[in-house]
Amino acid sequence: MWRRAYLLLVLVRLWFALSPSYLHPDENFQGPEVIAGQIFSYPVRRTWEFTSEWPIRSVFPLWPVYGLPMLLLRWLWSGFSNSGGIDGKEGGHGEIPPIAVFWTLRLLMFVISFVLEDWAIHELVQSPRHRRVAVLLVASSYVTWTFQTHTFSNSVETLVVAWSLVLIERILDTTSQQSSSLLSPAVLGVVAVFGVFNRITFPAFLLIPGLRLIPHFWNRPLMLATLVASALFTVAIAISLDTSFYTPHSIGWSDLLRHPVITPWNNLRYNLSPTNLAEHGLHPWYQHLLVNIPLLVGPAAALLFVQPHLSLRLYSAISGIFVLSIFQHQEARFLQPVIPLILSSVQLPKSPTVMKVWVGSWIAFNVVLGLLMGTYHQGGIVPGQVFLSTQPDATHAIWWKTYMPPIWLLNGKNEVLKTRDVMNIEGSSLLEELGKLATCDTPADRRNNEYLKERNGTYLVAPLSATWLDPYLPNKGLEGLRFREVWRYRQHFNLDDLDWAEDGFLPTIKRVVGRRGLAAWRVTRSC
Repeated sequence: MWRRAYLLLVLVRLWFALSPSYLHPDENFQGPEVIAGQIFSYPVRRTWEFTSEWPIRSVFPLWPVYGLPMLLLRWLWSGFSNSGGIDGKEGGHGEIPPIAVFWTLRLLMFVISFVLEDWAIHELVQSPRHRRVAVLLVASSYVTWTFQTHTFSNSVETLVVAWSLVLIERILDTTSQQSSSLLSPAVLGVVAVFGVFNRITFPAFLLIPGLRLIPHFWNRPLMLATLVASALFTVAIAISLDTSFYTPHSIGWSDLLRHPVITPWNNLRYNLSPTNLAEHGLHPWYQHLLVNIPLLVGPAAALLFVQPHLSLRLYSAISGIFVLSIFQHQEARFLQPVIPLILSSVQLPKSPTVMKVWVGSWIAFNVVLGLLMGTYHQGGIVPGQVFLSTQPDATHAIWWKTYMPPIWLLNGKNEVLKTRDVMNIEGSSLLEELGKLATCDTPADRRNNEYLKERNGTYLVAPLSATWLDPYLPNKGLEGLRFREVWRYRQHFNLDDLDWAEDGFLPTIKRVVGRRGLAAWRVTRSC
């Protein structure tokens, strides 16, 4: 029975992986967009993390996670194209459309989640009965369905933390032949450095588990030497790659010795500054514990206080939450690595009645949050970019009240299409911007698809819940602007437009849910 349930949950995970929800801009801008620009020469937008004087993002973990799959896809695509299996008419023979790369990476995240995360839980939980429960809980979590199948550095960190714990357990297992092997400490050295260069928060999750290695290595110094040697070798490779990426000229030994780019150190310095963190939002120290944990695991949070399984997994989760709570900027996704650790460390209620109630609440919680975050959350942004990439007249696109759109999905269109993200500006300022960019209204604009033959066109992309636009949309001359709706995508919630204080709770829900969707208007003006 549990196997069939698990297989069903794997299919649910795959379905959400192939849904175009957009949880946070970082899932594109902190990884895939940068590497896609390197491999496919797509025009991309590098964020401040890559362009500042002291860059804080390492490309070392990006190449194996995103770069190798992209290179493999390019090789396969080229092979099919040369054999006539793929028609590469647009943009040159055999050119890969960015949306194909996007879905390839989503499928990749599903595979490594399904294989590596579940495998790690299987190894970490010793009791067969408890293992089945742990695997099912992790597989039925909406965090596994959504966040873990997106291209977040937090998703990669989750896998690195889990496998670091597996390697620590193997090293500490004195009953196994693996205890005399140097392979586990060698691999742990590589994985630990990879984790640090991926996210500077990674060591927080190994703080307590790592302490258990001290007496073990004291008695087996060769293991410690192997771990240190492999870690130092990996550090040298990581710093070399980062220095090469961020140096405008070909590097030599002098660059590595005199001007190395050490991104984890830059990242740590940046995040130790309250002024820097204030730019991203400050939270109270209890944000993770009292808000983010219940938001991520729901009914399972209560089970932590009812005879939890004391294990290396739980200690890792505790140390991670404790250290991350010290920093004042606390987003829920920062706790992704603790979710499988917590869910594999709880015991289900023993009372049949309580068990039924808990299971029902667990299913309802994850179905609702899964659909919200995995399908509707900013769900129209990726399809919207694909639509704009097909509009031959599009030269300006204004995105209002949405997340920043990933321009690498424009399929080369971004060489002529200027994308502007004006998420938080007032409506009056929006009209001013549109007035500057809107083209003159012509007879072609008033016919079916004749406007596509124009050389220039300005588009406004905004959620249907933005009621401020309502008086202007049917306008035939007011303020000189005219709006023609040319595209609409219904599976889109704009949860960043919740005005509880001004509109009230029910009117806000009615507006955001009842008027869900994202639309694109071609904007012209009377000339």
